[in-house]
Amino acid sequence: MSEIDYDSNKTFAAAVERSKKIEEDIAVNPTKYRVLTGDRPTGRLHIGHYFGSLQNRVRLSKMGVPTMILIADYQVLTDHDAFQEISQNTKQLVIDYLSAGIEPSENVIIYPHSYVPECNQLMLPFLTLVSNAELSRNPTVKEEIQSAGLKNVNAGMYTYPIHQACDILFCKGNVVPVGKDQLPHLELTRTIARRFNEKFCKDRDPVFPMPQALLSKTPSILGLDGSQKMSKSRGNAIFLSATEDETAALIKKAKTDADRNITYDPVNRPEVANILMLISLCTKEAPEAIAQRIGDGGGGMLKKMLTEALNEELRPLRQKRAELEKNPDYIRQVLLDGSERARAIAVKTLSEVREAMNMVI
Repeated sequence: MSEIDYDSNKTFAAAVERSKKIEEDIAVNPTKYRVLTGDRPTGRLHIGHYFGSLQNRVRLSKMGVPTMILIADYQVLTDHDAFQEISQNTKQLVIDYLSAGIEPSENVIIYPHSYVPECNQLMLPFLTLVSNAELSRNPTVKEEIQSAGLKNVNAGMYTYPIHQACDILFCKGNVVPVGKDQLPHLELTRTIARRFNEKFCKDRDPVFPMPQALLSKTPSILGLDGSQKMSKSRGNAIFLSATEDETAALIKKAKTDADRNITYDPVNRPEVANILMLISLCTKEAPEAIAQRIGDGGGGMLKKMLTEALNEELRPLRQKRAELEKNPDYIRQVLLDGSERARAIAVKTLSEVREAMNMVI
């Protein structure tokens, strides 16, 4: 087996070019693609998820792109001990999805992967296609171990990217919306698909497609501390489920700087630039223009403008969220229906895998 190329610059440059071509083609041929995307149920979603991924999922699904939305409940066990909340967090994710405008349909399936055992059966053959050294060198795994502060690393963490490969390939997903930091995981999935096809499909059509990255156009959103990416675990996030008053209180504590003259300078004034960008994402006005209007109004005016813009943007979502909270039976049914449909896809793929590996009895 040739080694996986984890050269981030080389991989990123190629991924950018492929992503541009996919975006252009999706607009013309939406049903040619199947998107696999999702989240781990570690808590409710925040505005970083909303601007960074949820809006894009809504856009793609409304274009008619078949979309699989995975709730990666098993993967929570790799670096979290609080498994007691997985079920509740799963349901809260569904509420966030539906509130943001994602609608379960023939084209959109929402499901937890613990309810799709056929998908997880792909783990064993996939494990035989990757070396221990390749898993240990995966830069995303290294970063996740470091950020989680793990001292005793379980084997599940190292096989995490293989589990992701199962999630993508069981449904023959050929497009995966990701950021630059997730490209090594996707590169491993592409390697597994290629090695499986080369080894087991010499005399037949390939079983798996080569999934491509659809890179996010939304820049990384910093948390309220202004120094790190917005994250549930870092306590620097504004959750979609927050009230308008809670949102105002959180933004009031956001870090800016001492210069009253507001300018958009991401390099030298990242905290101020982040708030300007969030306002821009809500109002669609350029951050430079927003900064010019605020002028020497200082951090107080900047935060006031973000509070008003964000609460206005999220008001319909929060109203829908309040309605869905009152209907837990519907949320559960969405998950059960999605699981049933995902299993039907997984059963078909697993059957093809068995046939390719000469395991049919």
